[in-house]
Amino acid sequence: MDRPVFIGSEIYRGSSYGGWHPLRVPRVSTVMDLSRAMGWLPPEVFMPSPRVKPAALTIWHTPEYVAALHAAEEAQTVSDAVRNRHALGTPNNPVFPEMYRRPATAAGGSLLAGELLAKGGVVYHPAGGTHHGMPDRAGGFCYLNDPVLAILSLRRNGASRIVYIDIDAHHPDGVEHAFGTDPDLLMISVHEDGLWPRTGALGATDTLINLPVPRGLNDDEIALIRDDVILPRTTAFRPDAIVLQCGADGVEEDPQAHLSLSNQAHWAIVDSLMGLAPRLLVLGGGGYNPWSVGRLWTGVWATLNGFEVPARVTPKAEETLRALHFDGNRRGKNPPEHWFTTLADEPRHGPIRDGLRSMVTTL
Repeated sequence: MDRPVFIGSEIYRGSSYGGWHPLRVPRVSTVMDLSRAMGWLPPEVFMPSPRVKPAALTIWHTPEYVAALHAAEEAQTVSDAVRNRHALGTPNNPVFPEMYRRPATAAGGSLLAGELLAKGGVVYHPAGGTHHGMPDRAGGFCYLNDPVLAILSLRRNGASRIVYIDIDAHHPDGVEHAFGTDPDLLMISVHEDGLWPRTGALGATDTLINLPVPRGLNDDEIALIRDDVILPRTTAFRPDAIVLQCGADGVEEDPQAHLSLSNQAHWAIVDSLMGLAPRLLVLGGGGYNPWSVGRLWTGVWATLNGFEVPARVTPKAEETLRALHFDGNRRGKNPPEHWFTTLADEPRHGPIRDGLRSMVTTL
């Protein structure tokens, strides 16, 4: 694979979890539009995501759950029994028109990524990263667990040792459920302490590192985590593949979390992982402010390609950013001008707190 590949789909453009849900905002379609508007996404590097067939999902999800999810989309309703067993039709995981097709497309992209990386390379799949799904239940807006499916696909296509790194504000409980004791997978999660699902207590083994960080985490603090935990542990594991879940909900503007990162902190982690394994897959994840998600994930694509992020976006990209809306949230009422005209946040420097430094030392 000579150049990084971008996996995307038009299904995300018109699909929403509902007018009140945090995932009512456009995310992947914005990244595709911005990347094209910046001149960074020519047709030859864009790969349409396939929609996975139900039977293929049973490599990890139970047949009963897959059938229930498929049936819920067709009926646009669920019984009390299905809701109680599979957590479908709940406030977090509502019934909506594409509730099977949308996650099945993201899952198909993650399975495809493993195949594309059989001989090495870089794949970007911003619709991926749904790390809360369980074998028999939906969870945390995640109907399927595409990171687990991506890891299984990578293994099926020749990667035996894999490092999974998750910098989403929420702990990847579904991925830990799948691989928490797997000797050939190292999982590193950096997540906000006390945030749902309230798993991932501080601790480390040879193959599992959980680092719950305090509110207000700044760029200098995550740089310490990157340099003293993520990079040395990843290098020492000598992986055949790295999967990075690059959730965008750790930035200061996100309404669901309480961290204070800039998008440049995320880009620096992406950049630092390039070249540490012959295969690199970068997934999306959380992120609930359309401007901060779109700008951050577009910058991830620039980083993977070595493109310089300019001080001001192109007129077409500015038009894309000005067309976004964030109804029902105070952050959308008076968006600052730089959300329309730039991709890069100003760095959010700050002190490295003693408690965080102590936790890093223990790992």
